[in-house]
Amino acid sequence: MRGTSNLLRGLAGAACIAGIAGVAACGGNDGGANGAGGGSGTTFTIAMIAKSSTNPVFLSARTGAEAAAAELSKEHGVNVKINWLTPPSENAELQAQRIAQAVNGGANAILVSASDAGKITGAIDEAVERGVPVMSFDSDAPDSKRFSFYGGDDHAMGSQVMSELAKQMDGKGKIAILSGNQNAPNLQKRVQGVLDEAKKYPGITIVNTFNTIETPQDAAAEVLRAQRAYPEIQGWAMVGGWALFTRALLTDLDPSKLKIVSVDALPVELAYVDAGLTPVLLAQPTYLWGYQSVHTIFDHVYLKKDVPAHVQMELVRVSKENLGDWARQLQEWGYPDVDQKYLSLGK
Repeated sequence: MRGTSNLLRGLAGAACIAGIAGVAACGGNDGGANGAGGGSGTTFTIAMIAKSSTNPVFLSARTGAEAAAAELSKEHGVNVKINWLTPPSENAELQAQRIAQAVNGGANAILVSASDAGKITGAIDEAVERGVPVMSFDSDAPDSKRFSFYGGDDHAMGSQVMSELAKQMDGKGKIAILSGNQNAPNLQKRVQGVLDEAKKYPGITIVNTFNTIETPQDAAAEVLRAQRAYPEIQGWAMVGGWALFTRALLTDLDPSKLKIVSVDALPVELAYVDAGLTPVLLAQPTYLWGYQSVHTIFDHVYLKKDVPAHVQMELVRVSKENLGDWARQLQEWGYPDVDQKYLSLGK
C-alpha cells in the first residue's frame, strides 16, 4: 500500500485497502450508485465535507485526500482536485448546504462524514439523483444513496476501548465514558460498544457518559470538570481522542491513579502514552480516511470499477512497545509535529 509503512500492512482488510492502488476492489456491490459523474474535461473534482475543519483528525484526512489526488493526477493524466467544503465546527445543516453547493458548483463526486445522518441523508439523495455520486467516511449515512462507506465497525471500536481499559484496571474500578456529538451515529455505536463490553466485568462501574464539543479545549475541560464532580473516577473510556489533542490533562491528572484508553493516536497524543496516563491508544488511520476514500471514488466514478459498499478500516493498537513505529508512520504520512524523541524508539 502506497504511503504506508509496515506497521499497517499486516492489518486485516489489507486486501481491500490494496484496491486503492488500482487493483480490482474486493467486492461487486456498488452500493446503488448510478455510475454517473465521470471527469469533466481534464479536471475531476471531489468535494470533501468532513465534520469540522478545526478537528485534527479531519485535517489529517484532508492531507491523505490531497496526497491521493496528486498520485492519481500523475498516474492518469487527470487533474484530480479536492474541494474542501468542511464547516469550521460541527453543523449538520451546514453540511447539507455544502453538499448542495458542491452539486451546484460542478463537483464530480462528494466525500462526506456525517455529523447527523438524519439531517444530511436528503441532501445526499438529491445529489445522487442529480448525477453526483456520494461516498461517506468515518461517520456513515447508511440509509442514504451513498455508494460506499470507508470506516471501522464502531460498535467493535467501543468494545475494544472497554476491553483494553478493563485490562489496565485489572477488571475493577469506576470509569467514565467520553463521547462527542450525541447525534453522530458512529459515536452512538461506539458508546454502546463500551456499555455492552463493560457488562463482562462485574467489578467495573460506569459513573456516567459525558458528551463534549469535539474540540481539544472543550473536551479536556469536560474531563477535568467530571473529575472534580466525580473524584472516584479511576478510568476513562474515550470513544474519540479530542481531550488528548491538548497536553492539558498531562499536568492535571495522575497516571498512578487514573488510566485512559482512547480512540485516535495523533502526534500530540503520543506524550500521553509516553507518560503512562494513556497506556493504549487505538489509532484510526485517519490519513486513510481521505487517501483510501479518494482512491475508491476515483475507481468507482472515473474508472467505472465495482467497489465494496463498506471498505473496512482496522484500528492500530499503539502502546510503549510500538510507539516509535507509529511515530515514524505519522511522519511518513506528512505530519510535521511528531516529537523527535519518539522517532528513534525501537530502531
